[in-house]
Amino acid sequence: MARKTESPVFIGIDLAWKASNPSGGAVIREGRLIASTGTLGSNDEIVAFVAEHLPQKGGAVVAVDAPLRVPNQTGSRPCDAALSADWRRYHAGALPANRTRLAEDGVVRGEALVAGLVQELRFAEATTIPRRSQARLVCEVFPHPAHVSLFGLERILKYKRGAVDERRMELARYQQLLRGLRKASPPLKGTKKLLTGVDMTKLRGRGLKEYEDMLDAITCAYVAAYLWEQGPKAAITYGTLAEGSILVPILSKKGGM
Repeated sequence: MARKTESPVFIGIDLAWKASNPSGGAVIREGRLIASTGTLGSNDEIVAFVAEHLPQKGGAVVAVDAPLRVPNQTGSRPCDAALSADWRRYHAGALPANRTRLAEDGVVRGEALVAGLVQELRFAEATTIPRRSQARLVCEVFPHPAHVSLFGLERILKYKRGAVDERRMELARYQQLLRGLRKASPPLKGTKKLLTGVDMTKLRGRGLKEYEDMLDAITCAYVAAYLWEQGPKAAITYGTLAEGSILVPILSKKGGM
């Protein structure tokens, strides 16, 4: 008897550009957050995190916030420039990615992660997510424009830089917006303890950064779930597979581009 297809899994990785810094990870299955962390280490550890949550028979999408293909030695990738042109008004432009800036011993970390997922877990790199695909796909996403699209914001959530108190205020807003997804389509449930049980005023230093990375990983996982549910019509693909690509949910009518 053929084994019944299992429900798909959506995994978000907020990948640190250097392996010496921790990365965030999150897993969504059947509309519920089932795992989250801000302390993933090496690429091997990240691949193991993905493998731990894969269905034996069923689709999976890994959405990564980091450059996954960087052929240019200097300057900026075409996808970064095109995205920035559309989203700069929301303060959501992309940082320039090139091998001079990102490569360590000639290796770009995102490229190595994709290679590990492809070789060890049979993933395929993708520039789109087909609606309700049963494939194992890995793609590059970017939380800042995704927040503007999904939440109808007038500008990005500014939790990355600035005074600690201001960052905490924006992270508290981030918590509320993610918590609101429990009533969205698709929903994101199972976040109450993580999003309402953490006092932002008590977080500082590394703990604050790890929590931030975990929230970004949740965004990445939700973008994967959202685009899997909605299909390619709900996304803009900037760039190409060969030169690097970034998937962004189309701006909601509330946000207006």
